[in-house]
Amino acid sequence: MMDLQTRKLELIQEFLNIQSEDVISRLEKILNKENKKLRHEDFKPMTIDEFNSRIDQSMEDSKNDRLIDASELEAQIDKWN
Repeated sequence: MMDLQTRKLELIQEFLNIQSEDVISRLEKILNKENKKLRHEDFKPMTIDEFNSRIDQSMEDSKNDRLIDASELEAQIDKWN
């Protein structure tokens, strides 16, 4: 059996040879559906304890002035590019 990387490369080669708009559309739908399913499976809601812990940490950060203004954050992000 081929390894995953080899299978991916062969799939890409096959994909590049497709000339049908309909086939491309169907493949896109399948990929989108599978990606959406994977994203949903990865989502795990936090527990009430985790939620309360985050609130407590946020309140502590606020009391200790460990916050950043939104405009300052945007300025920092602009420097990344």
